[in-house]
Amino acid sequence: MLPRSGDVLHVTRAASVQFLRPIKFRVIRVLDWPTYDGWLWLDGYELNAAGDAISRRSIFVQQAGLRQLQAAEAPRQHTVRARRPVVRTPVQVG
Repeated sequence: MLPRSGDVLHVTRAASVQFLRPIKFRVIRVLDWPTYDGWLWLDGYELNAAGDAISRRSIFVQQAGLRQLQAAEAPRQHTVRARRPVVRTPVQVG
């Protein structure tokens, strides 16, 4: 599972030893920085128990150790409105 923007993850020691105390993390984006196979740089917000962002962080984690708590909403479909045709009429000059 590759995280997407808006996903809320539970990040524990299974993802990296730096997370002795597990955190909730809302993903902004997966950074395309070079890493070891199976590891990711994630940019996002650490969340408190109420789900409010308390600090912005970039974290280095193992993809296999992440647990998804809440998936991002599906992107909304773009609606295209039909345009009214332009009415062109001749204009007299002079």
